[in-house]
Amino acid sequence: MTGRVPGLDQLDAAGRVVLVRADLNVPLAGDPPEITDELRIVASLPTVQRLREVGARVVLMSHLGRPKGPDDDALRLGPVAARLSTLLETDVRYARDIVGEEARATVADLADGDVALLENLRFDPGETANDPDFADALAGLGEMYVNDAFGAAHRAHASVVGIPERLDQHVAGHLLTSELDALSRLLDAPESPFVAILGGAKVSDKIAVIESLLPRVDHLVIGGAMCFTFLKAMGADVGASRVEEDHLSTAEDLVRKAEAADVRLHLPVDVVAADGFAEDADHEVVGAQVVPDGRMGLDIGPETTAAYADVVAGAKMVLWNGPMGVFEWDAFAAGTRGVARALADLALADADAFTVIGGGDSAAAVRQMGLSDRMSHVSTGGGASLEFLEGKDLPGVAALRA
Repeated sequence: MTGRVPGLDQLDAAGRVVLVRADLNVPLAGDPPEITDELRIVASLPTVQRLREVGARVVLMSHLGRPKGPDDDALRLGPVAARLSTLLETDVRYARDIVGEEARATVADLADGDVALLENLRFDPGETANDPDFADALAGLGEMYVNDAFGAAHRAHASVVGIPERLDQHVAGHLLTSELDALSRLLDAPESPFVAILGGAKVSDKIAVIESLLPRVDHLVIGGAMCFTFLKAMGADVGASRVEEDHLSTAEDLVRKAEAADVRLHLPVDVVAADGFAEDADHEVVGAQVVPDGRMGLDIGPETTAAYADVVAGAKMVLWNGPMGVFEWDAFAAGTRGVARALADLALADADAFTVIGGGDSAAAVRQMGLSDRMSHVSTGGGASLEFLEGKDLPGVAALRA
C-alpha cells in the first residue's frame, strides 16, 4: 500500500510555497494555555526541517481540539507556534486567521526556508465539512501539498482531502510515511509469534480490528474494561464491571473465530476490583471469574500481568492498543505498566523483535514511563491506526495516490 504513496523525495520544493498538513493537536492546560505533551510537535520536525533545507517556504496547518467557535482563545495555536520557533531555532510566523487577509499576507512575506503556521483549522466549519470554497481558499495559499498528519488521515476534511484534489503535486511527509510503513508491516508481513494486545473500554471499538488481525496473529491478549464483556459472555460473574450487554453475542462469536483460526486467546485470571469508579476507591485483587457484587474491575491483576508478560517475552512481533486498566490512577495502573515493561524488556532481549504501540492511551502510557525509545514504533494516531489496522484505506492516504 505505501509503495503507491509518493514521498518528499518526489517533490522539487526549492523556492515554492508548500502547504503542510501537520498534526499539532497537542494537549494544553492552564491559563494562559501551556503544552503538556509535545510529542506530535516533535514528530512533525523532520518533514519541516527537510523542506527548509531544500529552500521551501513552509506553511503549516493543523487543527487543535474541538473549538466552540472561531473565537475560542483556549484553542488558538499561538503556544504551538512559540514552541515550534524554539525547536526549529527560527521565527515561525503565526497568522491569527486561516485563509483571511493576515494569512495571505503572512504567506506572501515568506522567504526561502521560512515557516508560517495558520490558525486552528477547525475555527472554520468548512474544514470538517470539506467545504469546496474553503478547500479552494486553502489550496490557493500554496503551490504544493504535503500530508504529514497521520492522526487526521482518517478524516475526509478540507485540509486532508480537499487540498490534494486541487494541487497536482501532493506527497506524504516523513511521519506519515513511517506510520504507513510500520502498520503495513503488521498486516502485510506478520512474523510469528505475533502477539496483539488490545485493551480499552469497549469491545465494539475493536471488533473490526480483531477480525482483521485473527488471520495474522498467534496470540490475542485482552485487557481493559472490554475484557469483562468477553468474561461475562463465557459465563463469568463480573460484578458491577462495565459490560456491553448488546455485544455479548459478538464476544462469543469472536471467541469462536479465534479458536477456528488457531489463535490463543488470553483473558484475565485476576483483576483489581473497586467499590466505585474513583481514584481513591477501596479495592482488592479478586479472581476474574468471581468479581464480588457491587465491585467493578478497573485493572488486570498481578497474576494476569505476569502471564501477559510471559506471552510478550516469546514474541517476534507485538501490537499494543489500549490500556489494561484506568492507568491515569495509580491504584489501577500496574497492569498497563507491566505490559509496557514487558515490551521494553523484549526489545532488550531481541533486537529484531518488532513492537508497535497503536497510539492513544497506550502511547501516552509508554511516554509517561519513559519507554518510548524502547519501542520499534509509537503511533501518533489512535483512531487512524485502528482504522488502518481494520484494513480501511484512509481518506488522507487515498487522496495522495490520486
